[in-house]
Amino acid sequence: MRRRLAAGLGIGAIAALALAGCGQVGGGSAGGGDGGEKDGPLTMVTVVKITGVGWFDRMEVGVDEYAQESGNDARQEGADDASPEKQIQIIQDLIPQAPDAITVVPNSPEALETVLGQARDQGIVVVAHEAAGIENVDIDIEAFDNQSYGAQIMDNLGECMAGKGEYVQFVGGLTAKTHMDWVGGAYDQQQAEFPDMKRVEDPVESKEDENVAYQRTKELLAKHPDLAGIQGSAGTDVAGAARAVQEAGLEDQVCVMGTSIPSVAKKYLSDGSIDKIFFWDPAMAGKAQLKIAELLVNGEKIEDGTDLGIEGYESLQALDGYDNVFVGDAAVIVDKDNVDEYDF
Repeated sequence: MRRRLAAGLGIGAIAALALAGCGQVGGGSAGGGDGGEKDGPLTMVTVVKITGVGWFDRMEVGVDEYAQESGNDARQEGADDASPEKQIQIIQDLIPQAPDAITVVPNSPEALETVLGQARDQGIVVVAHEAAGIENVDIDIEAFDNQSYGAQIMDNLGECMAGKGEYVQFVGGLTAKTHMDWVGGAYDQQQAEFPDMKRVEDPVESKEDENVAYQRTKELLAKHPDLAGIQGSAGTDVAGAARAVQEAGLEDQVCVMGTSIPSVAKKYLSDGSIDKIFFWDPAMAGKAQLKIAELLVNGEKIEDGTDLGIEGYESLQALDGYDNVFVGDAAVIVDKDNVDEYDF
């Protein structure tokens, strides 16, 4: 049975693609939630942070499933590194093709504001994920409340560390809004509940790269010989950190936890190099973004209680403090005891 996070969370990342040849969107006219159902299949493109990593490979499964189930023309695009500039170029290339919708997982929400505004000005529906606070989108959909998710990770990390000792936090990038929300929520929880723990570095960037996380963890272990905890945010962070911990023979001394998926983390969970991972199914998140876009193109509204018919997104809730952010209840905790229940 899947282990959902605490109920409070319910409301609250290749084959490289040439940027100039992102492919053509087939057939559809520009949409935009004009109040009427569109004739024929919709055309939709999901733009992810980076391709060729397990997290977004899994999201593409959801995009493909959505296309098969809905009959709409949906596909996924991404660059070969986590560069906001490359994401901007992909979206700029898509706008003249006039898809009905673009869904996006931004590397930097701030950097994408202008180009997403340009897309919306052309009547394209825009849906974001992992970008609470972004303005130039119709809806941002989150798997859960991000601050609460970070606090839940810290509760588990604090328990593993017996409430004391030094720790560090990784983010894919300092501009990755959700990653910063997670580590911020975790840090606030540590300050409130685990006063004998100490964060010894500001959040460390991995650039969404397992090898970068590995190298920086090696450096951190040398710099801080009493390091007892590591929190990861990008899907590759804990795997990179675990490799360094494993090589140093510190599986029993350093607690490693954070966001990842079983296929990336399993071999490290088995020997204790990773203690727990936290995630939501990227495939379901991919489908949720596209389903929201479909509803908006067809003139429907997203509101409290909206059921997308997708696991974890059966009753969306508006996130306090925002006018365009909705959250699901899609979080899962996995350790070595239940990792075999997941096939991705």
